[in-house]
Amino acid sequence: MSHSSTIPEGNLFIPSGEVIDNGFERAYCMLRSKEKRMYTDEELIRLPEIDPRHPHSGEWKIRKESSKKLIRRLESKNRNLQILEIGCGNGWLAHLMSRIPGTRVVGVDINLTELQQAARVFGRNSKLKFFYGNFQKSVLSELKFDVVVFAASVQYFPSVAGLIELLLQQVYPGGEINILDSIFYEPAKLDGARKRSSDYFDSMGFPEMSDYYFHHSLSDLISFSYEILRDPRTPGNRFFGKNPFYWICIKKDQNR
Repeated sequence: MSHSSTIPEGNLFIPSGEVIDNGFERAYCMLRSKEKRMYTDEELIRLPEIDPRHPHSGEWKIRKESSKKLIRRLESKNRNLQILEIGCGNGWLAHLMSRIPGTRVVGVDINLTELQQAARVFGRNSKLKFFYGNFQKSVLSELKFDVVVFAASVQYFPSVAGLIELLLQQVYPGGEINILDSIFYEPAKLDGARKRSSDYFDSMGFPEMSDYYFHHSLSDLISFSYEILRDPRTPGNRFFGKNPFYWICIKKDQNR
């Protein structure tokens, strides 16, 4: 790892020369703390299981179900997998994926606070590594993966199409990119969604977060071969109305 240096918390690597705008991390962590979305080490090690009295227990019930389905999909491949999770945060999902036999997982984020916690809590897991920084500009850009995962993180990237185009260059032929626990809007509803997010950030006292939070539509994916593995528009989901998230899988052709 000549391009990287470690810090004491464990399996956490910081590419040399990495310069990150920590304005995002500062605002993000303060907002998450106010929302009660910053978790203790004891809570983190149990995620997605959480005290039913927790204010976000309903959300974690959804994420527990989606993570179980993702794990089953990865297990069904019955082969060793190199997995990259982008926007891994505190590493709870990366940790779950690393427990699949034959997997090795890399989690990357620009939030050093949560990555340090991830490395502290899961640092003894030799199948799991955490990287701080921009995956497009670090040593990670030299690596290839079988699977890339975005779980509740794609909204922090301004161009989902540009992001996928870059990542497909790092995915092995026959590999895939999974986007889950994320909302995709109908084009006509994008402006309304942006306004609601802006109003929310203003009300919480962090208007600058609007500069870091983006809204995407399925039309952004029109140039890619993708499959909707979970569609919140289905009649059954609309009836229950409890899970607004898509799960989208973009596959890379075997011959590319």
